Amino acid sequence: MAVIDVAGFVAEQKEHAITHGFHVHDERHFVETYSLRQAWEVDLHPEEACGGPLDIHLALEVDPRVLLSFEDLVLELDEGADPPDLHQFQLHFSWSLPPLPHSPDLLVLATELAGVGGTELPLEVSAIDSFATVTDAPDRSIGIVGRVEVSLTEVYVGERELLCTELDRAMDVSRWLLERSEAWLDGA
Repeated sequence: MAVIDVAGFVAEQKEHAITHGFHVHDERHFVETYSLRQAWEVDLHPEEACGGPLDIHLALEVDPRVLLSFEDLVLELDEGADPPDLHQFQLHFSWSLPPLPHSPDLLVLATELAGVGGTELPLEVSAIDSFATVTDAPDRSIGIVGRVEVSLTEVYVGERELLCTELDRAMDVSRWLLERSEAWLDGA
């Protein structure tokens, strides 16, 4: 029997995201048959952004070696003792917008978003230029990714406020992007 119910944790975090103002659309669970790596993915966005243009993809990566190592550690503990905080899963927040005809300067965008995400949710900003034909102007898509570590010890002991700060920051980033997306899409 597993020490941590990962599926239950994901379900709790979906409910937690809803209490923070997100609207959850879809959930997927993948298992790699060879290594038994797992990924839970959740598609969500702020409630006020239903219908676009912003989508958020939340992905929890589960490495079976980390989970088994944590379980071994827990089984060796004395009754009632909490395990040391040595094991983490990676949680990724990925924001996507449609191609932007009036794309922002990436350095300015990355600098401004660093202030919004703060140290609680460090963000990476990237862009992809796509060309339908060689004579067409590029369509620029912006990608923003935030990575945080989820402590298995905090999941195990049932930390209730787990990911509150990160979800608040994710909402701040989402609203910040929504405020500016109209200008990037319409040039207004």
